[in-house]
Amino acid sequence: MNTTDLLVIALGLAAIVWVNWYFFFAANSTARAEAVSGGFQEVTVRVAAGYDPAHIQVAKGSPLRLIFDRQETSSCSEEVVFPDFGIKKFLPAHKKTTIELRPDRAGTYSFTCGMSMLRGTLTVVDEKEG
Repeated sequence: MNTTDLLVIALGLAAIVWVNWYFFFAANSTARAEAVSGGFQEVTVRVAAGYDPAHIQVAKGSPLRLIFDRQETSSCSEEVVFPDFGIKKFLPAHKKTTIELRPDRAGTYSFTCGMSMLRGTLTVVDEKEG
């Protein structure tokens, strides 16, 4: 093996490590839903190579409005899926899409892109218990 071969192998391994870190270990932001008019809780989620915030905390029982602001054209992010709520929604590129739901049970629920590569969590807390 010559130096060029070793350099290519090292760069390939570095790329593999970075991709795994980015998708599985990178720190993701957390947001708590804000109360808005009409009794809704509301959070805007920026969609660009991931979800920001990727972790959302909401109060149990109050209606929730999630606004997905998709700022890219990657085919991976063109859909968001909330399997526990039976929601699957298309997200047009460079537009905002609103999803409304009522989180009636405390717990942690995942949401993903249609390919399950982009991931986020919705944590529903019972503020009466805390």
